[in-house]
Amino acid sequence: MALDQPPDLIVLDVMMPGLSSFEVLRELRAQGVESQVILLTARDLEQDKVNGLELGADDYMTKPFGLRELLARVTAALRRPRQRLTALAQEILDLGELTLRSATREVQRGGKPIRMTAREFDLLLHLVKHPERPFSRGQLLTQVWGDDYNGTERTVDNFIRKLRRKIESDPAHPTHLQTVHGVGYRFMP
Repeated sequence: MALDQPPDLIVLDVMMPGLSSFEVLRELRAQGVESQVILLTARDLEQDKVNGLELGADDYMTKPFGLRELLARVTAALRRPRQRLTALAQEILDLGELTLRSATREVQRGGKPIRMTAREFDLLLHLVKHPERPFSRGQLLTQVWGDDYNGTERTVDNFIRKLRRKIESDPAHPTHLQTVHGVGYRFMP
């Protein structure tokens, strides 16, 4: 549900049955869910707190705690995402000759609009938001297409080839969408 309609705030108990909240949080962030996340736990070790915060939690509460404190933290957290989401909605990524507008899903090269499919845009945006970081084909499939996608890793190659034709001056010698041999692909600004 959080992937389909991201809520403003998610409260996760660290000791959930089955999948751990750390795994849930890792997946939410990998899928681009920007919701505020408060972790609740009886574990008060510093390393647990650090792990949760490094994975993208916005707050971490150890049990026992009072309901008023939880409500105060929820209220404080809900003040923050409005500002963050507004900034994201207006986000314009200026990459020299390339411009991406995330809210309207527009891409321009040299001021001229480029038509893209939704998935092409999602892939490009994911790579652009993580400049210089190489991703394997498997990582891109999971993070852009989702865990339930049944295609092959060659799908990523085909989409990269299409994107290169659209955004590169010389698709045969790409400067932005680079192949990292033995790994996968990365975006270089």
